[in-house]
Amino acid sequence: MVGFKATDVPPTATVKFLGAGTAACIADLITFPLDTAKVRLQIQGERQGPVQAAASAQYRGVLGTILTMVRTEGPRSLYNGLVAGLQRQMSFASVRIGLYDSVKQFYTKGSEHAGIGSRLLAGSTTGALAVAVAQPTDVVKVRFQAQARTGGGQRYQSTIEAYKIIAQEEGFRGLWKGTSPNIARNAIVNCAELVTYDLIKDTLLKTNLMTDDLPCHFTSAFGAGFCTTIIASPVDVVKTRYMNSALGQYSSAGHCALTMLQKEGPRAFYKGFMPSFLRLGSWNVVMFVTYEQLKRALMAACTSTEPSS
Repeated sequence: MVGFKATDVPPTATVKFLGAGTAACIADLITFPLDTAKVRLQIQGERQGPVQAAASAQYRGVLGTILTMVRTEGPRSLYNGLVAGLQRQMSFASVRIGLYDSVKQFYTKGSEHAGIGSRLLAGSTTGALAVAVAQPTDVVKVRFQAQARTGGGQRYQSTIEAYKIIAQEEGFRGLWKGTSPNIARNAIVNCAELVTYDLIKDTLLKTNLMTDDLPCHFTSAFGAGFCTTIIASPVDVVKTRYMNSALGQYSSAGHCALTMLQKEGPRAFYKGFMPSFLRLGSWNVVMFVTYEQLKRALMAACTSTEPSS
């Protein structure tokens, strides 16, 4: 057995809730530069046609984007929006990941055998619920990641200022800008991510290919990250563009998607695919492995502090 040993007592809902938020924050700290590079690539060329965008592209590829940002804006630019990102994960991941098992049990009425339908329904429910709770933090995170530190392009100087300015200039609705595409994205992401992880892990354990330890968690998480990137990339690009847009640039998320299709072609929906995969793949591996270990560690700590009879 690699890592913490599984306890006889299954983790409680509170342990899952806290463990998911903490694991997601750790994953964000490690993979945030890849997420920032993804956002920069996704918004690149949004005010130009495909030919002009290709000719004037400032960022080319994941490594090229990161090196360009470090050279022109400094290393700290890779962590633009980190505070809002951690706020987002602590509220967002706690709900969408931490409550997944509880909601799945609710839909299966306590049965241990959950079908694919129940898993998909649970993933969609917690994904949508998480967006309703954490949307303002996501808007601020994307705005920070999109803004350059040079050339007078900075819109916000601090996280608190960003919340205030968005509320003042765009109203209360500005903080919930892009909620519809974000709900769609996270329902898709949650289903692809959690359900795929769930299914791969169950298959590996049932066929005795692996035991319930780190290699199994790593393999399941990597597979989940790859599937999620392929399925969710188009919605993710639209969400990023729409949340970062100036007031009145797009009338709706649908208008944003249609404008992208007309000006940049279908390939625009997979802009930033490689950093998306690198980010989601590595994020999933770090998050799920940490989450599984945290659940075991917290339950072991709880068990050890209980008075023996």
